[in-house]
Amino acid sequence: MFRGIVSGPVHYLGWEVAQVSGYGGEGFGRVDCDVLVIGGGIVGLSTAYAITRAAPGTRVVVLEKERGPARHQTGRNSGVIHSGVYYRPGSLKARYAVRGAAEMVKFCAEYGLPHEVTGKLIVATERAELPRLHALVQRGRENGIPVRELGPAQITEYEPRVRGLAAIHVGTTGVCDYGAVAAQLAESSGARIRYGAEVTAVDRRPWGVAVRTAGGAVVRGRVLVNCAGLHCDRVARLAGDDPGMRIVPFRGEYFELARPELVRGLVYPVPDPAFPFLGVHLTRGIDGGVHVGPNAVPALGREGYGWSVVRPGELAGTLAWPGSWRMARRHWRYGAGELHRSVSKRAFTEAVRRLLPAVEPGDLRRAPAGVRAQAVLRDGTLVDDFLIREAPRTVHVLNAPSPAATASLPIGREIARRALAHLG
Repeated sequence: MFRGIVSGPVHYLGWEVAQVSGYGGEGFGRVDCDVLVIGGGIVGLSTAYAITRAAPGTRVVVLEKERGPARHQTGRNSGVIHSGVYYRPGSLKARYAVRGAAEMVKFCAEYGLPHEVTGKLIVATERAELPRLHALVQRGRENGIPVRELGPAQITEYEPRVRGLAAIHVGTTGVCDYGAVAAQLAESSGARIRYGAEVTAVDRRPWGVAVRTAGGAVVRGRVLVNCAGLHCDRVARLAGDDPGMRIVPFRGEYFELARPELVRGLVYPVPDPAFPFLGVHLTRGIDGGVHVGPNAVPALGREGYGWSVVRPGELAGTLAWPGSWRMARRHWRYGAGELHRSVSKRAFTEAVRRLLPAVEPGDLRRAPAGVRAQAVLRDGTLVDDFLIREAPRTVHVLNAPSPAATASLPIGREIARRALAHLG
C-alpha cells in the first residue's frame, strides 16, 4: 500500500503538494519518486514489478483510482493464458503472447497461484471457415506454437459434445486467475501503491511531472507511465499529448454454463479476421466453472458493464470521434449480429450451439460482463496490435486489450525499459 503522507503540505504550481513518505535521500525535496505509474491493472503492476527488478533502488509509485488492483479489464476477463496462435507473425502481440504464456505459467508456479495448461480447440463448423482454420495452422507454426490438426472424430476425443468439420488443438493454452496475478505483482513489486487515487490533472515540466488526484494530493515523479487502460487516451490528453486515437469501449457479455460437464476444456470458433474479437467461446476456468462468451457490443460508458450504465459525457466523446462513425459504417453488419445476441438469449444460445449442439437456453446463466478498451484511429481502423508511444519523460500505453494479460510480463519489461531510458 501507499504509505503515509507527510504533514505540513507545501504548494507547487498552484497545487497543494503531499510528499510521499519513505522516499528520502537526495532529490526528495524535488520529486517523490523516479517513475510514476498511472493504473493498477496487470500491465501497470507488471511495469512496476519489471522496473524494480531491472533497476533495484528505483523509486516507483503506482496510482490506481479503484480501491484495489485489477478491478476492470484484468479482473473481468475469461482468465485464459493465450498461446499466440491468432496474431500476425512479428507483431508485438505475437512475440509477447508466445513469450508471456510461458512466463505466466512459470510466475504462477513460482508464487503458488492457481493455473493449469489445458490446451484448447479452435473448431470450424462451416466449410467457409476451413481456409481461415488452415491459415491459423500456418500462423501458429510461424509463431513457433505446436498446433495439431483434427478431423471430426478426433474432435470428439477431446470434447465428446462438440461438433465441427475440422479443428486445431493448441497445446500451450491455459487458464489462471489474473486478479490473483495482479495482486501478487503488486505485493512483489516493491512499489508504493496508492488506491483510491484518481488522476485529474497532469503538469509536465523539464524535470518530470506533477500529478494531482481527485482527493487534492499531488505526487511528483521524474518519469510518467500511463497504463490507465480504459482511460489511457484521457490521461494522454491531460499530459498535453495528442494520442491520435480514442478508446471506444466494447462490452463483452458472459454466461455461465449450468451444466459444466458438457465441456471438458476450452473451445473456440474460427475468428473473423476482419474484426479483433474471437467470437463466443467456451472456457472452463480455474474454478471448474464454464463461461460462455463474450460477445462485443458498444458500451455506453468506459465502465459500462450493463445497458443501464450510461455516462453521457463519455458517450458524447465516443460519438464525437470521427473514427467511431467510420468504424460503425465498416462493421455495421457484424455489430448488428452482436447487438441481436445481446438482447436475445435465444440468439446467443444459437451462436453457442454451432459448437455445442446440446446446450439449451436454460443452461445459460448471466455472469459478470467485462469492457474492452479498444483503440480506434481517426479513419475508423481498430488498432490491432499493442500500441506504446512516448513523449518527453512520458510513456503512454494506448492499446493493450487481450492478450495483454497473458503478455503482461514481457510488456511490463518493455515499458520499464522505455521508462528507465527516460531517467537516463
